[in-house]
Amino acid sequence: MIRQVVGFGLVGGLQLGLDWACFVALTALGVAVPPANLAGRVAGAGLGFWANGRFTFAGPDEPPRLGRRRLLRFVLFWLATTALSTLAVTALDQQHSLHAAWLGKPLVDAVLAILGFVVSRAWIYR
Repeated sequence: MIRQVVGFGLVGGLQLGLDWACFVALTALGVAVPPANLAGRVAGAGLGFWANGRFTFAGPDEPPRLGRRRLLRFVLFWLATTALSTLAVTALDQQHSLHAAWLGKPLVDAVLAILGFVVSRAWIYR
């Protein structure tokens, strides 16, 4: 399990960096927060699904844990967490500022990542 936590954290860090950079770049160019958040999350999603299925949740002597069934589970969970992330960063933008959304997005997505590990281990990649 420790290997999975570390792997999930490393993959998640890469995902978060890609997602956040895309979000910040798009909103800095004038794209509204909701579609920019969606674009950032899409950018990170493919990397996350593949890397976690290939490395994090597959053992050294096991084939990758990918495939249609796991992809469907991943997409369903991703849609739910993307909705929560978008609501949170949009609220930060509207109640505070775009800069608050930029700073808050990594925190929001880090909290969702904790839930993501549990769901990934128990349901998506099982």
